[in-house]
Amino acid sequence: MTTEQKRLENPAWRQWGPYVSDRQWGTVREDYSANGDAWAYTTHDMARSYTYRWGEEGIGGFCDDKQQLCLALALWNGQDPILKERYFGLTNGEGNHGEDVKELYYYLDNTPTHSYQRMLYKYPHTAYPYEWLLEENRRRSRLEPEFELLDTGLFDEDRYFDVFIEYAKGGPQDVLMLVTAYNRGPEAAVLHLLPTLWFRNTWVFGDDSDGVPNYQPILVLLPDGSVSVEDSSLGRYILHADGQPEWLFCENETNLARLYNTHTGSAYPKDGINDYVLQGADTVNPKHTGTRAAAHYVLTVEAGQSVTLRLRLESTGLTQPFADFDTIFTKRKAEADAFYQFIHPKQATDDEKLVQRQAFAGMLWSKQYYYYDVSRWLAGDQNTPPPPSERVKGRNHTWLQLINAGVISMPDKWEYPWYAAWDWAFHCVNLALIDPSFAKQQLMLLTNEWYMHPNGQLPAYEWNFSDVNPPVQAWAAWRIFELEQRRKPGEEDLTFLRGIFHKLMLNFTWWVNRKDESGNNIFEGGFLGLDNIGVFDRNTIFPDGSHLEQADGTSWMAMYALNMMRIALELARHDCVYDELATKFFDHFLYIAGAITNIGENHVGLWDAEDAFFYDQLRMNDGSVHRMRVRTLVGLIPMFAVEVLDNDLMQANPAFLQRMTWFQGHRPDLYHQVSRYTEEGVDQKRLLSLLRGFRLKSLLNKMLDENEFLSPHGIRAVSKIYRDHPYEFTLDNTTFRLTYTPAESDSGMFGGNSNWRGPVWMPTNYLLIESLERFYHYFGDDFVVEYPIGSGQQITLKAVACELTNRLIQLFTKDESGNRPSFGQHPKYQDPNFRDYVLFYEYFDGDNGRGVGASHQTGWTGLVAELISRKYESLT
Repeated sequence: MTTEQKRLENPAWRQWGPYVSDRQWGTVREDYSANGDAWAYTTHDMARSYTYRWGEEGIGGFCDDKQQLCLALALWNGQDPILKERYFGLTNGEGNHGEDVKELYYYLDNTPTHSYQRMLYKYPHTAYPYEWLLEENRRRSRLEPEFELLDTGLFDEDRYFDVFIEYAKGGPQDVLMLVTAYNRGPEAAVLHLLPTLWFRNTWVFGDDSDGVPNYQPILVLLPDGSVSVEDSSLGRYILHADGQPEWLFCENETNLARLYNTHTGSAYPKDGINDYVLQGADTVNPKHTGTRAAAHYVLTVEAGQSVTLRLRLESTGLTQPFADFDTIFTKRKAEADAFYQFIHPKQATDDEKLVQRQAFAGMLWSKQYYYYDVSRWLAGDQNTPPPPSERVKGRNHTWLQLINAGVISMPDKWEYPWYAAWDWAFHCVNLALIDPSFAKQQLMLLTNEWYMHPNGQLPAYEWNFSDVNPPVQAWAAWRIFELEQRRKPGEEDLTFLRGIFHKLMLNFTWWVNRKDESGNNIFEGGFLGLDNIGVFDRNTIFPDGSHLEQADGTSWMAMYALNMMRIALELARHDCVYDELATKFFDHFLYIAGAITNIGENHVGLWDAEDAFFYDQLRMNDGSVHRMRVRTLVGLIPMFAVEVLDNDLMQANPAFLQRMTWFQGHRPDLYHQVSRYTEEGVDQKRLLSLLRGFRLKSLLNKMLDENEFLSPHGIRAVSKIYRDHPYEFTLDNTTFRLTYTPAESDSGMFGGNSNWRGPVWMPTNYLLIESLERFYHYFGDDFVVEYPIGSGQQITLKAVACELTNRLIQLFTKDESGNRPSFGQHPKYQDPNFRDYVLFYEYFDGDNGRGVGASHQTGWTGLVAELISRKYESLT
């Protein structure tokens, strides 16, 4: 075991980490408006003066696991109108493609215990173009590209600082911070650096539910120039700052005068340091005490040179805090290298290893302390004005049991600083490669009683907990179990598998009871995480009672049933009680499979024999059906419902095998709708799938067609044929239109950043690859498909999976010209100080692979790390 792997066995090493959000303003948690306009209630402009109720934000932030004490970096170049304490970005209404961070920062390294981590922030010499970015993006239409920071030209002559922020731990409660700022420009430039320490405000809101006392802690400057942290709950810490900075103190309390024209607040409010540094205002406490403190360094950095700051937050009262500082950093870096040397496939290229390591770094940096008590949020706090009456029946009012207070893996701590149920599952699968314990804890967390609704529904995301995401948690649980089983033979975590199984049975029952409108095993999940992939908003409830029956919703449930069946079969090896539960989910799968092909009195299924494709259908109020013949990812999702059972598993569960045989004889109508599971494949394996060979080949014929779904960098969400031939549908004199758009959508149907009408999305591509591999395990080399389409050449399903894997990996790795396709064509990305810093975008242009959407959504786009491992595992 590496040193880092040994640390994972000690929970104390997890207490401190990068758990500070990149954005707290504009979140639902901080919204106390009557109309639910979260973006307007707390804005970027307000953020420097407004004390948050539920969390904190910062640049390169580090804090304890209850976010009582935070450490982050603030900067000023002498020209900006405000201190740079947080990332700037546009709200959903300001961006021409929805919310969008307008900063350049990169997560470069991190270990699971955060014993070492490193990031980069790029800061221009000249005034930050806040208004320019706002006005230009506001001026542009949805059909035009976003106006980005690089487009301003501020970085063209390298007139910027590269500011590296690194942390290392000397021990579980010993945090070392190293800041190195390089002047990349041709002339000397002044840079103000302000490492800032502060307490999350827990004292003005009364008793709370996160376990943090509500008394006021304090920071005090000591005679030796260090800062004492006095908090009886957290314990006593000392912050040491190398050199002789000017210490500035204020309170983490709202500037009531600035925001509300009320002069009853603190004389040294939250923005006191900002006003002092920029204006020389009398807004910092001359007694050098408060709940927010910054070490102010004013540095002149020569052209091509760098400056370095060292700080140390520790709990033992060291007399020489910097004596071993450099040694600790050197040691932790070496340990991080050793850990990832163990993780990386030995055959991987250096560039693939760089991508994989940065993908993991982004996932680890994206952990966040997330606090949200819905009941308390709706009712308001005893020391603040009562919320408007509209909130009583407003957003999330049916989720009174939800109390979230802990460290959670986030999709993107700026654009999505809140969890999403199906994103979370993909995060856990990826994290299982480097930190299985955390991955399992996270997946279990989503299903506990403080998250799951009493009716069994899992919370979707804070904008609407009652919305529905694809039910992929059982898949993730089984995948994590398999990964750990493969890496630690004989060490099966049946406790985890059993615990998650019982919780997910409640959720499965919720789906059956709430999302099967007609009781016919055809499911209506709503948008199901795919935003506006449909012709109209799939959450639409038509006045006449018509409703959409979804090929993807039904297929997700078939997949869910198979995943639960497979878990039950594994548990049945050790406890025969699970035999009947495995049978129950097998039955569910068959009934869903029968329904997807043959529904209702008119026997209309979701499979279209003429087109050989699965389509959604609109069931009208008179019982008639209108099939939505538009080829999208929705029609490929039935491929996800596939499971291959080994012969030894069948022999260990004879009652289950008997039930399978019974269905063949007594319900041939259902048996003939699915793969022939009684027919043995390679090594006597059994196949359970919605697809027989003919339908699988029919779907692959379209999926692998470059004129339809296959792009140079993965599978598109919508067929390319709709670029020149848009699909139209008319209902009640209203015409709905769907056009293939390779990147940003031309529709605002489901919010400003609805973008499922053409791009490549990593999670669904990942599931396609995994499904192909499962089919291959059953069929082996005898089952081949044409590829390239029209060539007459035939390849195996394993080869198809490898081809898609390589296309996705090549989004991030350098091509023959040294370009990374995900960067797009901006020449600055070829710069030596840019080209090896990888961003993990939300999705990718279906034509050229350019990264689009959230730029740090390592949560599920970081699955490329697992694909790199999978690529080389398949070679062995």
